[in-house]
Amino acid sequence: MAKLERNKKLDARILELEEELRTTKYNKRTQGAVGLLKAKIARLKEAQRSRASKGSKSTGYNVRKSGDATVILVGFPSVGKSTLLNSLTGTNSPVGSYAFTTLDVIPGLLQYKHAKIQILDVPGIIQGAASGKGRGKEVLSVATNADLVLILVDVFHPEHLDIVKKEVYDANIRLNKTKPIVKIAKKSKGGISIGATVKLTHLDKKTAENILREYKIVNADVVIRSDVTVDDFIDAIEGNKRYIPGIVVLNKIDMVTPHQLEQVKKTVNPDICISADKKEHLEELKELIFKKLNFIRVYCKEIGKPADLDVPMIMFKGSTLKDMCQKLHKDFVSKFRFARVWGDSVKFDGQKVLKLSHELKDNDIIEIHVS
Repeated sequence: MAKLERNKKLDARILELEEELRTTKYNKRTQGAVGLLKAKIARLKEAQRSRASKGSKSTGYNVRKSGDATVILVGFPSVGKSTLLNSLTGTNSPVGSYAFTTLDVIPGLLQYKHAKIQILDVPGIIQGAASGKGRGKEVLSVATNADLVLILVDVFHPEHLDIVKKEVYDANIRLNKTKPIVKIAKKSKGGISIGATVKLTHLDKKTAENILREYKIVNADVVIRSDVTVDDFIDAIEGNKRYIPGIVVLNKIDMVTPHQLEQVKKTVNPDICISADKKEHLEELKELIFKKLNFIRVYCKEIGKPADLDVPMIMFKGSTLKDMCQKLHKDFVSKFRFARVWGDSVKFDGQKVLKLSHELKDNDIIEIHVS
């Protein structure tokens, strides 16, 4: 009973602060107050999530990742996720014209341009999902381990998009955002010292200090290397966010007129419009998924033999020789001696590379030498 009462008070305090934030007009004079309000709300929500996870008895969903990347389909119930999964992959996911058809995680495999992309159909999420409503926490926990989040929106319910985006955000997932470059080194004394290597146009140092103190950080050296907002700075302090690419897909376009579709598009501003049922624009969607995953293709070459240029190895942009070795064989990292590389990542073809940290580029050819 006491725990329930504490949770109610916490919920009420969050609502009170959110209302104060909503009614506070943002300008130069109120920038600091707004920043502090956001920090208080974020800290209380983090405490709320922590308490909920400690009290949860749910086992969650056990999903084994496979393939070159994982894409999760997120949206309200009956938005067409199962139909889309079936249309993209041929998986036989149950489809019905009623809500909550999918009660578990259904995986499928999309093979496109030599990439093997795991697609996950999960139960629909609803408002309040991030705080546990309708098993939403378990569903969104699957999303935190995905490489791409595909938000599916029903053409008849464009208002659902903002709700889904908020639930994803409240689950500590940041879609289509770059991780803020902020280094916070705590120390035993000396107060707070803030340095910036870029011009800060959204956050002043006084506000940053107040936010740090809200998080009980009173002695620290802080270096900011990107033009962060208040929200970015709070995220950097908490350090538990996942930065994942996302796609907004408007579905069921075969059921409305062209004029109606144009009106909805103004509200949703989707990346692509499709009909999963009629398989309209699915090839364009596959290409968009492939591009959003930031893949590069590298080619393996055996010693003394020509490179196999027919079947590339699919890696993520920014991958290193170490990543490639780990994907090829678990022992390749420990037994690595050097690699010869042909392509844009080296100064000349056949260059000998000794460091596993060497970053690969699209269309590189790699010959790995192990002991």
